[in-house]
Amino acid sequence: MRNQQHANRLKGETSPYLLQHAHNPVDWYPWGPEALEEARRSDRPILLSIGYSACHWCHVMAHESFEDGATAEVMNRLFVNIKVDREERPDLDRIYQTVHQMLSRRGGGWPLTVCLNPHDLVPFFTGTYFPKEPRYGMPAFVSVLHQLAAFYAEHRGDLAQNGQVLREALAAMGREGHGAELPDAELLARARHALRTNFDPVHGGFGSAPKFPHTADLEFLLHSDGEGFEMLRTTLDGMARGGIYDHLGGGFARYSVDERWEIPHFEKMLYDNGPLLELYARMAAHTGDPAYAAVAIETAEWVIREMQSPEGGYYAAFDADSEGEEGRFYVWDRLQVRALLTEDEYAVFSRHYGLDETPNFEGHWHLHVAEPLEAVAGAVGKSPDQTARLLASARARLLSMRDQRVWPGRDDKVIASWNGLMIRGMTVAGRLLGRDDFEDSAARAFEFVRRTMDVDGRLMSVYKDGRARFDAYLDDHAFLLDAALERLQTHWRTDDLDWAADLADRLLERFEDAEYGGFFFTSADHEALIQRPKPWMDESMPSGNGVAIRALIRLAGLTGDLRYADAAERGLRAARRAMAQYPHAHGALMNAAREWLTPPPLVILRGQGEALAPWRMRALEACPDALVYAIPADADGLPPELAARVPGSSGPLAYVCRGRVCAPPAASLEALNDILSAC
Repeated sequence: MRNQQHANRLKGETSPYLLQHAHNPVDWYPWGPEALEEARRSDRPILLSIGYSACHWCHVMAHESFEDGATAEVMNRLFVNIKVDREERPDLDRIYQTVHQMLSRRGGGWPLTVCLNPHDLVPFFTGTYFPKEPRYGMPAFVSVLHQLAAFYAEHRGDLAQNGQVLREALAAMGREGHGAELPDAELLARARHALRTNFDPVHGGFGSAPKFPHTADLEFLLHSDGEGFEMLRTTLDGMARGGIYDHLGGGFARYSVDERWEIPHFEKMLYDNGPLLELYARMAAHTGDPAYAAVAIETAEWVIREMQSPEGGYYAAFDADSEGEEGRFYVWDRLQVRALLTEDEYAVFSRHYGLDETPNFEGHWHLHVAEPLEAVAGAVGKSPDQTARLLASARARLLSMRDQRVWPGRDDKVIASWNGLMIRGMTVAGRLLGRDDFEDSAARAFEFVRRTMDVDGRLMSVYKDGRARFDAYLDDHAFLLDAALERLQTHWRTDDLDWAADLADRLLERFEDAEYGGFFFTSADHEALIQRPKPWMDESMPSGNGVAIRALIRLAGLTGDLRYADAAERGLRAARRAMAQYPHAHGALMNAAREWLTPPPLVILRGQGEALAPWRMRALEACPDALVYAIPADADGLPPELAARVPGSSGPLAYVCRGRVCAPPAASLEALNDILSAC
């Protein structure tokens, strides 16, 4: 148990994760000059522990070791202990996860446990979770601590030499693509082939357990051929049926521990749900299938209800645990469900969600679609409409009951990059599904970020308790630029275009690798660390380089400013070698390359504001993937290329281009439809 009387140096932090450890007996420091100077002064190695508030195994290690007085005594005596929230300092997490993969030859995870030489901050040991007592084939944590302290004391010369080698290896990353050719159609075909080879044709998704959504890859398939599109359909259908989807409250968990999408790791992260919301909305527009629209609507409503702050920003995450148990908030007992529902409701609900099968999660039932509703209707002797109404009333009863449980912890910090992903997803869903409340939600979040997190031309990464902190990273700039361009398609404001262009200028000035191309994760004036990463690969989120490059391509097409197109081209050339080596791991960059090679239609509508609405609707009906900007006739301050596209004298005009090839202006809806008919 935590000793609430004792408080360490984390007590003044705003991160919910750091505050979870503020009463540990461990003498934790946040990352910063005080901790680093104390480590150098005392010549003690740094024990760096990186995690996040919704992480189940982070909680386990905290309970077993960091709340234990005997373990804390060893940590305090032998190390300077630093606790980092990976969501506040993704730069540190990215660097030390990379080192962990280099040293261990396997993937990392959280909690990440790293031992650093205090004099150069280079790791000489990395690991993840360690148990208090030896088990799972792992040594006891205290045993590891003693070995690390002894190694530091006895191998100073080796540490310095090995550290130099490691720094050189880190510095070399990102330089390989200098002077490469641009990605081409053959590379895109290789990416589709790699995804097909790794595809699960039964359940959807890629690989086996654990199974993640990989949203950038799914977006790539959205614009693929017939086989690729069917891969996307199978995956979205499998996820919507599975327990990774919250069938009562909406929204998706982070990943599934099994290949069937049935049992999730129960944490719900904002950064997954923004892209998934967009994908389901786009699938609804492409196919007309109301099932995709229903998932998108329920997910968006969950975000507005439970993830949007009164100030407007979107919160970060919900924990996997409640009352000390993973998934307790979400799972059910069969007798409890029977007692809450009518006989008819239970007959439908139990068959549809698998309560008539054996328990699937530690003696309880976690809901997943076990039998399609059409089959349930036949089995219970009800019409499809009656069955749907019974299911809806049963879900409402159980959701009301679930809301009375002890909730999982909510991480209520606002992260700029994650908000960018959700603003984009909510904007697209609102536009394609005709939901003004979704667009209003996105507008409130967008204005919140602009108002509170962009201070004197400096974007901040995290907002919590009235404080915007930490210089923003590549992902913050890239995802918000991408979101701003989507917002302009919903509601044109020249001021928003100006802000998007300013973000793009900051990307070029502070983040671009002028020598090799592409964008670093940290700005040029960021704190000096052992590496300045330039990440190409998608991880839990789409690659910031991929999103930035595509956004710059779109901004160049909209404004005619070729500086943005030139930077995008340099980035694609630099990324080519990494993309060719692992095509299936670079979905965001593949999406950017696809737009470079085959630009979607760019539709500029000019006319009186109200008159433009049916034109925008017709353009999206003809081509859901078109980039459509409805610019009122009285809009001023436009860039020269946009200002030259003037309204018609007797009504709206539509200017349609693909890349640098433009059709004559369309003066009627029929002409616009004809131009877009080949979409």
